[in-house]
Amino acid sequence: MKRPPYPTDLTDDQWATLAPLLPDAPWWGRPRAVDLREIGNAILSVTRHGIRWNAVPHDLPHRSTV
Repeated sequence: MKRPPYPTDLTDDQWATLAPLLPDAPWWGRPRAVDLREIGNAILSVTRHGIRWNAVPHDLPHRSTV
């Protein structure tokens, strides 16, 4: 992570539990450009703070990506 952490970010233990449940990137397409953990952090930012999608902090992935 190249940014300061937010209080709503996934902990390492939470990410270790969640990561195996997410699908791998398919071999036939473009590689993923966005880290799945950052997408999870953006979702938690919205759900834990009750903010609107267009108010997601600028250093998390764009709301249309999330």
